[in-house]
Amino acid sequence: MKKTKIIFFGTPDFAVKSLKVINDNFDVVSVVTSPDKKSGRGLKMNESEVKSFSSDNNIPIKQPENLTNEDFLNEISSLGAELFIVVAFKKLPKEVFSIPALGTINLHASLLPDYRGAAPINWVLINNERITGVTTFFINEKIDHGDIILKQEILINDNDDFKSLYNKLSVIGSEVLLKTIKIVSSGKAKIQKQGDSKDLNLAPKLNARNTKINWNDNTDKILGMIRGLSPRPGSWTTLKNGDKEIRVKILKASLSSRRSFSESSIGKVLINNNQIHIYTKDGVINCTKIQLENKKEMLAKDLLNGYKFYDNSIVY
Repeated sequence: MKKTKIIFFGTPDFAVKSLKVINDNFDVVSVVTSPDKKSGRGLKMNESEVKSFSSDNNIPIKQPENLTNEDFLNEISSLGAELFIVVAFKKLPKEVFSIPALGTINLHASLLPDYRGAAPINWVLINNERITGVTTFFINEKIDHGDIILKQEILINDNDDFKSLYNKLSVIGSEVLLKTIKIVSSGKAKIQKQGDSKDLNLAPKLNARNTKINWNDNTDKILGMIRGLSPRPGSWTTLKNGDKEIRVKILKASLSSRRSFSESSIGKVLINNNQIHIYTKDGVINCTKIQLENKKEMLAKDLLNGYKFYDNSIVY
């Protein structure tokens, strides 16, 4: 039986599970991934996880700087791929996504149309959602607005953080993507138009501003933020260590006490039994895993061996 020819677009490890499943079942004629980047103190060239997997499995690789470059467009057009698959990659221009006869399919890590955007896994946790999932859809010119092919829901566990949910959705996503390709290749896809509503949640790109903890928020919101940003990029705050202000990421925390406090108590730090407790307006949060800037993450009790924090030490 003739296998569907596919070009796969992806970069991070989230996409590798999908690429493996597709490569095992179809004919991946090429992979398109981001150019290698310099990183680290020695500015060493690092390649994407998708590139590493492709190299190990002898899949031809393309790393264009410009997706609308005429030579690149001619190259991918000449490969005769019937489908393009996109998992965790930049926005594709129409000149690219309109090439394959069967269309270009994207895997998105939310239940569209909810949580359109760059960081859906983070935001469902930040917002303390109980259910999330994955969606496959045909790409069009509006980001995450294309016609839906398949969806699958999963429950979010109380102990899920970004890392655990990311791993779960990468596996489930690969399974849904496999079903999607089989349906589309057979010509039996039943598409569903996406709805639009003012009440939809969005998943904007994360930055220094929207990852900073606001200790004036309620306790549940703060704990959701810590879960949703752990271990990366990490929710952060600034504490006073003597005369110095230090930026710290809080990677794990739990509710120590739920009760109301006065405005003057918000942000107060209490060190008790080698634990770092921070007061909010409606509770006390026990910060159990912390990371100093440019340092490895550590347990709070280990951090306290070298640092001393003081009452009312949050810096706004």
